[in-house]
Amino acid sequence: MPTRRALAALLALPALRPGPVLAQRAPRRSTDADIAFPAAGPRAWKAQLPQLRVGLLGGENEADRLGRFSEYRALLERTFELPVRLFPASDYAGVIQAFGAKQLDIANMSPSAYAGAWLDTNGGVEPLVTTEEADGSVSYVAVMVARADSGITSIEDMRGKAMAWSDPNSASGYLIPRFSLRRQGINPEQFFGRTGFAGGHEQAVVAVLQRQYDAAVTWASGQGEASEGFSRGALRAMVEKGLIDMGQLRVIWRSDPIINGPQTTRVELPAAFKEDMRLFHLALPKAHPEIYRQIERGGGAGYREVSAADYQFMIDMRRQEAAERRRRN
Repeated sequence: MPTRRALAALLALPALRPGPVLAQRAPRRSTDADIAFPAAGPRAWKAQLPQLRVGLLGGENEADRLGRFSEYRALLERTFELPVRLFPASDYAGVIQAFGAKQLDIANMSPSAYAGAWLDTNGGVEPLVTTEEADGSVSYVAVMVARADSGITSIEDMRGKAMAWSDPNSASGYLIPRFSLRRQGINPEQFFGRTGFAGGHEQAVVAVLQRQYDAAVTWASGQGEASEGFSRGALRAMVEKGLIDMGQLRVIWRSDPIINGPQTTRVELPAAFKEDMRLFHLALPKAHPEIYRQIERGGGAGYREVSAADYQFMIDMRRQEAAERRRRN
């Protein structure tokens, strides 16, 4: 079981440590001058991957997800000259299970979902790149929101009230808030009067607005104006789609930084395919900025290479959470 100090280190977000594959050089970034978008044309790896299957993590309604990723899908098809299918999952578990069943080839995962897939496949998934924020960081935060008219202004005001988690496989929507609150001396099982899973980030926020819960946790970049839904994240996406007005909500708590989730693929797939996927994403913000903005729900600096070692703390936390759940049962 990981030590308390090791788990705290995740939330402190140390600088990215290159894993064994990247040990001989610094991680490549979208801002590097020599990053070029892959030339269009068929690839030798197409013999093993006649169709590219892209998983779309839950947390947003299916129609909106398919719409946001439609141009991304078309760009993949034009670049690598093969059919690309999008597979939107109803929740995070759907993508995790699809990787385990080898029904997906790549997906942008949350850090907790990646760790879950890594555990479910016994290390059979591999991170390629993660999102870099506008300030050069590779982190985001969990935020807890309540209705602005609720009278709830701090975490202490949530004692005995109803709390909505976004998804059991979400870092910001479940795992990190629970760990962070325990670190503050708050036992979520005893502190809140009622808890439940809303079925996704959008659903959790809507449940608060509809007074089904008093507060919910979701993800945000932690940068930019909270009154605008921050620069990137679930709240910003909902503001842009006209689903919410941030004047309806109040941010009452936020976590320490959490490492952004990775574009994830299967370890067994060809090395040339993985390199093409790295370069496709690293070059995407400059080559196709609007497609980048659509899939990332807002602006940022692009992507940065990562390795499995960068997510080891999250894997350890998932193991700890599973062990505690078994003890509770």
